[in-house]
Amino acid sequence: MSQNQQRYAALIKLYHADLYRYAYWLCRHKSTAEDLVQETYLRAWKNLDSLLDADAAKAWLITILRRENARRFERKQFEYSDVEQEELQDLSDNDPEQHAATEQLQKLINQLAIEYREPLVLQLLFGMSGDEIAELLELNLNTVNTRLFRARSQLRDLINQHQTRGASHG
Repeated sequence: MSQNQQRYAALIKLYHADLYRYAYWLCRHKSTAEDLVQETYLRAWKNLDSLLDADAAKAWLITILRRENARRFERKQFEYSDVEQEELQDLSDNDPEQHAATEQLQKLINQLAIEYREPLVLQLLFGMSGDEIAELLELNLNTVNTRLFRARSQLRDLINQHQTRGASHG
């Protein structure tokens, strides 16, 4: 196996789960997320020589995935029904109550505008810093911090509304 093949295989092994989770957050459809990850791998393989800093690999792959997702809309508009969308489950979490809470939180996060949702998901799923998110999204750090603040504030409001609705119906 060549050095490039080894390097590529290591990237896939290291970041596959993260890329899939992020792809699923972007499109909310299992097979589309799988396709996005495969397209990301293909483009990454073709451009592997452009990855000069191994520490930047995750951000590099996420950037490729984001661009592949954008290309998806340039090529064709997809229509999905709620029935087609499969749940993303954390296999390490078998607690049904925790799963239901996580599922509800995902639904509430998905109600946020994309400009607020995307930085929040990058922070929650990948533990990225504001600087990393700013670089990845090609935004000013102050803009990212403002969007994260607004995302958390809007999410808090959505959670409170959901809990209030649940209490009045229960």
